[in-house]
Amino acid sequence: MTTDLAKFAKDNGVKYFMISFTDLFGGQRAKLVPAQAIAGMQQEGAGFAGFATWLDMTPAHPDMLAVPDPSSVIQLPWKPEVAWVAANCVMEGQSVEQAPRNVLNRLIAEAEAEGLYVKTGVEAEFFLLNADGSEISDPYDTAEKPCYDQQAVMRRYDVIAEICDYMLELGWGPYQNDHEDANGQFEMNWEFDDILRTADKHSFFKFMVKSVAEKHGLRATFMPKPIAGLTGNGCHCHISVWDKTGKTNVFAGAGDGQTGEVGLSERGKHFLGGIMKHASALAAITNPTVNSYKRINAPRTMSGATWAPNTVTWTGNNRTHMVRVPGPGRFELRLPDGAANPYLLQAVIVAAGLSGLRAKADPGQRHDIDMYAEGHRVTDAPRLPLNLLDALREYDRDTGLKAAMGEAFSQAFLKLKHQEWNAYATHFSQWEKDNTLDI
Repeated sequence: MTTDLAKFAKDNGVKYFMISFTDLFGGQRAKLVPAQAIAGMQQEGAGFAGFATWLDMTPAHPDMLAVPDPSSVIQLPWKPEVAWVAANCVMEGQSVEQAPRNVLNRLIAEAEAEGLYVKTGVEAEFFLLNADGSEISDPYDTAEKPCYDQQAVMRRYDVIAEICDYMLELGWGPYQNDHEDANGQFEMNWEFDDILRTADKHSFFKFMVKSVAEKHGLRATFMPKPIAGLTGNGCHCHISVWDKTGKTNVFAGAGDGQTGEVGLSERGKHFLGGIMKHASALAAITNPTVNSYKRINAPRTMSGATWAPNTVTWTGNNRTHMVRVPGPGRFELRLPDGAANPYLLQAVIVAAGLSGLRAKADPGQRHDIDMYAEGHRVTDAPRLPLNLLDALREYDRDTGLKAAMGEAFSQAFLKLKHQEWNAYATHFSQWEKDNTLDI
C-alpha cells in the first residue's frame, strides 16, 4: 500500500519534506516543501530546472518534476520535523532517462523480469576533517597503522555514536563502526538490503554523515583521496542475487570450477563474469572523478597498503584483488570509491551482471596471490584505467554496457564527464610551475 505522505506528516509531526533527487555527478538536490503542500507534490512532483544541476539539459527545457517515492520516506532523526523522500524525475509525462534513480529502476525491472532480485550492501568510508577541510580534525590521530585505533575512534565517539544511534532508530541494522586505515577515516556498516533500498540508504547516509559532522563543527568527506599518502575512501559493495521470494540465494551453491570452489553457483559465476568482462568500462561509473584515480593507482600508503585494486582480478577471501568472494553466495566488488553515485553504482552492477548472465560469461582464472606483493606475476589481466579520461574512453567503447545503462543516460554522462575532464586538463597547477618554470 502506498504511503500517504500527508498522513505520514500528521502522524509523525513532520512540518517539511525534502523532495530529493541525485544528479549525474552524485549531487543531491532538494526542495523543502511544507507538509500542507505535500499531497499535491506527491501526485504532481516538485518542479526543478534541470540545467541548474548536473544533468544534460539547457535553460530551454521545460520543468523537470521530481515525483517523490513515498516508500523511501525517512524522518530526519536529528531534525524530526523534516522528512527526506527520494524522487523520480519526470518531464512532460515521461521518465527522464538520464536521471540516475530512473536508470536503476529500469534495470531492477529488467532483472525482476528474469526472476532475479538483487540485494547489496555498501561499506561507505569517510574522513572527518576540520571545518575548512584542510586537515584531519583530530590532531592526535597520527598512528602509522591507525586502523581500528581504539583511542582515535573514542575521541570521535560523539559523532560516530550519534550517527549509529540514528541508524538504529531507523531500523537499518547497523552492526559495527570503526576507525579505518587512514588517519581521520571511519567506516560504518549496516545490513544489506534490496538494491533500491540500499541506494536510497546510501544516499541518505551521505547526507546524514555530513549533517551530523557539521553539527559538531567538522566536515565529513567521501572524496576518494582527500589526503596524499593516506588510504583513500572506498565504497566496497557486497552483491548477491535472490529468487522472487527473497529467501533463496541463487548465487549460493557449488558451481563448476574455481567459482564453485569458493561457494558461487553457476549463475553467480556468470554474474561475476559480467563484472569482470566490463570492469574497465565500469570504472567510469564506480570511480567517476579525476581524484578517483589517485586512489586506485596510488603508491603504497603510510599504513603499508592502499586497500584498492589496480588490476582486473578476482579471488577468494583476499582483499588485494578487485573482486573478493569472502564466503558462499556473495561477492565483494572493491573497485568503487566514495565519489560513486549511489544509484549509478547499483545500476552498473546490475547492467554488467545481467550481461554476464545472458552471455554465460566466465570470470576467468582465480588468483589467490597477494596482488600488492606479487601482482607483477599476473600478465594476462587488464590493468584498470590510469585516469578518468581513459575510463571514459573504455566506457564509450563498451557498446554493450552503454546500451544496458541506456543510450540517453550514457550520452549525457559522457558529455558532462568529458567537460569535467577538459576543465581539469586546462587547469594550471603549482606542480607545473615547480617542475617546469626553470626548464
